[in-house]
Amino acid sequence: MCGIVGYIGNKNSQEILLEGLKKLEYRGYDSAGIAVFTGLGLEITKVQGRIAVLEGQLEGAPLHGTAGIGHTRWATHGKPSDVNSHPHTDDSFKFSVVHNGIIENYMTLKEEMIAKGHVFLSETDTEVISHLIADNYDGDIVVAVQKAVSRMTGAFALGVLTEYEPDKLVAVRLASPLIIGVGEGENFIGSDIPAILEYTRNVYILEDGEMAILTREGVELRTLEGNYITRELFHVDWDIVTAEKAGYDHFMLKEIHEQPKAYRDTMGSRMDAAGNEIVFNELKKLTIDKIRSIDRVHIVACGTAYHAGLIGKNVIERLARIPVEIDVASEYRYREPIITDKTLVIVVSQSGETADTLAALREAKRCGATVLAITNVVGSSVAREADDCIATWAGPEIAVASTKAYTSQLIAFYLFGLYLAQTKESQSTKYIREMITALRALPEQVETILGQFEKIKNFAEKISKHNDLFFIGRGMDYAVAQEGSLKLKEISYIHSEAYAAGELKHGTLALIEEGIPVIALATQEELFEKTVSNIKEVKARGANVLGISAEGEDELIKSVDQHFAIPKTLGLLTPALSVIPLQLLAYYASLARGNDVDKPRNLAKSVTVE
Repeated sequence: MCGIVGYIGNKNSQEILLEGLKKLEYRGYDSAGIAVFTGLGLEITKVQGRIAVLEGQLEGAPLHGTAGIGHTRWATHGKPSDVNSHPHTDDSFKFSVVHNGIIENYMTLKEEMIAKGHVFLSETDTEVISHLIADNYDGDIVVAVQKAVSRMTGAFALGVLTEYEPDKLVAVRLASPLIIGVGEGENFIGSDIPAILEYTRNVYILEDGEMAILTREGVELRTLEGNYITRELFHVDWDIVTAEKAGYDHFMLKEIHEQPKAYRDTMGSRMDAAGNEIVFNELKKLTIDKIRSIDRVHIVACGTAYHAGLIGKNVIERLARIPVEIDVASEYRYREPIITDKTLVIVVSQSGETADTLAALREAKRCGATVLAITNVVGSSVAREADDCIATWAGPEIAVASTKAYTSQLIAFYLFGLYLAQTKESQSTKYIREMITALRALPEQVETILGQFEKIKNFAEKISKHNDLFFIGRGMDYAVAQEGSLKLKEISYIHSEAYAAGELKHGTLALIEEGIPVIALATQEELFEKTVSNIKEVKARGANVLGISAEGEDELIKSVDQHFAIPKTLGLLTPALSVIPLQLLAYYASLARGNDVDKPRNLAKSVTVE
């Protein structure tokens, strides 16, 4: 995916575009560029590399003008290079386009344009859009864009300028996120709200099949067929400081430390004042009767959200006594899942724009399931298209490696699992109250863990010298181990694997050799002794083991090289604590290896193409 911005107003657009791109750099950072209307016409500066490289280029040759578009790229078609960077133009250099998404039929369109005499410069699918618009232009850029888009298949968000109509900026959305910012005498487009938050808090969130025509005086919304749309503005009440580092060295570290607040905010008003029950006033279609009719649950997600779903499966099965299946979203719809009107499908996505998760959501609805979304972005596609939505109030997450979004998803699963248990009467009132009390204690317990970061930092610096390591655990510890392994791989580039500890004898032990680091989770009381036995197996073969358990587990301390204790809580809630030291481990290992913690290579924050 990529990030796009656009501006039309009375100010110098270059600075506004650059600032917007910096806020979107988490969406991609292998190249960047801007196009601006200047006294010489439509001028473009674009380079391979990060925003800072583009900024340096513009220092020596600034683009002066009050309307422009910008782009930060994560490569899909064509390697990262100057020529493959956006914005792209047609061969007359009169039309310029920035694009997030994929044009699936671009080769067919490209061959058609070449046959008409158009000359292409790049390897990208995006360039065909500018040629297609130019080919359809007959004095009205809006009509030209509509005609071009009608020929395209795939997913796209577009920003379009033409030198023939310098008083207009056209934006289009189909299956890729795009918002419109409304100011006074100026208007904006962006892939995400933080891109324009410094300039306005009033936005339109475009839906699929919609376009916006921006001028200095206002914004006009239409369908791609040309029908006019009336919609209320959405007022953003985020504090802009939440999108800054607030004194931390990296966004990831800041977001790790924001987790106690994120826990409290996600619990928020979803517990009654007395702490006796869970309340979900936002659920409309999931009525009491509907919940009681549910006979199975499917959880569908990608990456870190999938790992949250592994915990969600355990939580719902144990609390509500309903069978739960879990799938990675990219596989879900291809296995022809068995879905009925009694199936609840829970889709989990931090951004709410994950392409595979959206496709799974739509397939589930087509088959008659009720769909519940768990997402961090209220106005996202997932939130709007699901039957109901549980928002995780984690706030903006900027680092590519997800931390507070993951743990907020865990909190959402705990709350919803308890709500199901209440409604289905599958657990006693006493136990539900005990769970609620333990949930409320989690934020303070996380703060206790964060205060002991030096212990984890020391071990992280040791493992940073290794190229391979392993995580082991049983039950929910195995699910947390998978998330810990993913975090470490994402940002430290250390090869890491998570294994179910009980499977060691089935081949995994062959990989254990003298000195290799193993992170062992042993927080599940009913599995503790078995896990200790597994730890002794790897120790006997020379592993250097960091053991993580609840406080007071002296037997584990004797069996490992280094021990980290998390505060005691109910067994079902331990993942919300045990993952914190694993996040810190990944952070400090990456730091010790000199990596860019917030922007790991080859990755971007949200995956909005399949």
